[in-house]
Amino acid sequence: MDTLSPPRRHALRAVTAASALAAAGGLLSTRAWSQPRKLTFAWNANAFCLSPIVVAQERGIFEKNGLQVDLINYTGSTDQLLESLASGKADAAVGMIHRWLKPLESGFDVKIVGSSHGGCVRLVGAKDAGATSLSSLKGKTIGVSDIASPGKNFFSILLKKNGIDADKDVVWRQYPADLLDVAVDKGEIQAIADGDPALYLIEKRNPGRFVEIATNLSGEYRDKVCCIIGARGDLVRQDKGTVAALVRAIVQASDYVAENPNESARLFARYSPKVAVEDLQALLGTLTHKHHPLGRNLRDEVEFYARDFRSVGVLKQSTDPVRLANHVTYDPLS
Repeated sequence: MDTLSPPRRHALRAVTAASALAAAGGLLSTRAWSQPRKLTFAWNANAFCLSPIVVAQERGIFEKNGLQVDLINYTGSTDQLLESLASGKADAAVGMIHRWLKPLESGFDVKIVGSSHGGCVRLVGAKDAGATSLSSLKGKTIGVSDIASPGKNFFSILLKKNGIDADKDVVWRQYPADLLDVAVDKGEIQAIADGDPALYLIEKRNPGRFVEIATNLSGEYRDKVCCIIGARGDLVRQDKGTVAALVRAIVQASDYVAENPNESARLFARYSPKVAVEDLQALLGTLTHKHHPLGRNLRDEVEFYARDFRSVGVLKQSTDPVRLANHVTYDPLS
């Protein structure tokens, strides 16, 4: 039975966190603060791939890194999210690199400082429509939940690399995520590009009907990151230590998810009432939470994606991928 009063319990947790922080090596910060640094972190609580955020909060990983994190569930557009960071309404956030590079090209004062994992986006085709491979998609219609979605951006690249012009050879059509299979029923689309768990639930409702054509871990992308951590420019310039602590915490939590998918799924389940714990466990196994590049490696992956996105017109032809990657990334651990 816990007999400590709330103030004493909070103080004890702070002392414990500071002690762990001072004693730990490796990815744990070597800088101990007398009081936890407060940080406002924006994320999408519906995205199961962001389980590391829940793990970091629930298992005290943020605290062990000297942070007191206030989580904000943000479901607005990526432009609005980055604007909230640039304007100081939030200190940091997590999002998909496929969504972030275009608005960052526009000059938001936000830096990519870390990453969490790879995966998240898949492309499936309806077997009875003959959509079973990338080459078979020529002349067909692909359904997406957002016309500027990571799925459209990424698979436009993959189609081009397989000889299909994503603007001329296929049609993209937008529907609410939970109605994409209905659009297949009506013959309005023959394939779906979306993320999980939405796509997983569609497949579960239609057993054996769809075939997975590709994911954003296919081929040369098998070791590429998906979800990245961004921090507002002022915080990066004025408090590198806090940003470094956040990056360490997310990396540690991502490793925990990779090593403990069952427990991580249980922790995240409260945020995902539509998906059973056993399904979340299976879904977490499809992601690469052990892949979270930092520093130069992260900068190089940003440049890689910038080249790809420029090739399909997501970024302007005048954008230099090297300069963009150098400008939008920052290594708080250096």
